[in-house]
Amino acid sequence: MNIEQARFNMIEQQIRPWDVLDTAVLELLAVVKREDFVPPAYRALAFVDTEVPLPEGQLMLAPRVEARLLQEAKVQRHETVLEIGAGSGFMAALLGHRAQRVISMEIRPTLVKMATDNLRRAGLSNVTVREGDGSQGLAAEGPFDVIVLSGSVAAVPQVLLDQLKVGGRLVAVEGEEPVMRATLRTRTSASAVTKVDLFDTVVPRLDDFAEPSRFHF
Repeated sequence: MNIEQARFNMIEQQIRPWDVLDTAVLELLAVVKREDFVPPAYRALAFVDTEVPLPEGQLMLAPRVEARLLQEAKVQRHETVLEIGAGSGFMAALLGHRAQRVISMEIRPTLVKMATDNLRRAGLSNVTVREGDGSQGLAAEGPFDVIVLSGSVAAVPQVLLDQLKVGGRLVAVEGEEPVMRATLRTRTSASAVTKVDLFDTVVPRLDDFAEPSRFHF
């Protein structure tokens, strides 16, 4: 496989057609080596329009979904970012190239180690992976400029919105299969948060977020 050709094709045939037009994001995807964050057994899938298997039944998001979420977050160089769901560390790496500091929370120890090792090899000293329950955020380190949920939730918990600075953004995929939607929330004041629907997609669940009751009376 010609890796650079495959990377180019991924950007031009999958990502750009999905309304990822921010040149800084596209350039970043050309230089951050996605293949280095994919388990060796699935290296051939690094640039394919699909989710990639990770240890413990987890999945790496499809490239176009990662790229679109990154674009919508509009991370700036001076900002601090909290990511929920480190996975293999690839999204944290992308965020790390754009932000001043990134903390990525991951509840599964196997993935904490995998992401940490991958990020170290990639030379990203401003990204830290923390083992813990991301559904509660990380209030002790907040508030944050940006919060990114790298997986879906039934609904964004208030505890995460409370950890956004004024002007801060939270990007997430919400809902239940087969209907999920990426959303962008922006804290406009100490007491107000706006919400914009971005695009429809279906992505794997994050661990330990509350699910709606299945009981109807």
